[in-house]
Amino acid sequence: MTHVVLESCIRCKYTDCVDVCPVDCFREGPNMLVIDPDECIDCAVCIPECPVNAILPEEDVPSDQLAFIKLNAELSPKWKSITKRKPALPDADEWKDRKGKLSELIR
Repeated sequence: MTHVVLESCIRCKYTDCVDVCPVDCFREGPNMLVIDPDECIDCAVCIPECPVNAILPEEDVPSDQLAFIKLNAELSPKWKSITKRKPALPDADEWKDRKGKLSELIR
């Protein structure tokens, strides 16, 4: 099993999780992060670091977020590795509590 970045990351892209990842499994897209399932070692240190609770173990992903398991696997080979924390997106605080953001994802 691996960990999965969920919809709450879209248009926020807080990168607190990146600093604690021991294997550099995060990949950076234009407006969200994903986890490379082939790199993740299931250590869970990233989970408490995410200020929007956007990371869960694959087995705990809610039914309305299951598409994000496939999305992380699909996008991680296309996006570049991120290994250092960066500032969140400028309007992240405005987006952090919104639901239904999948249409906002920039691939």
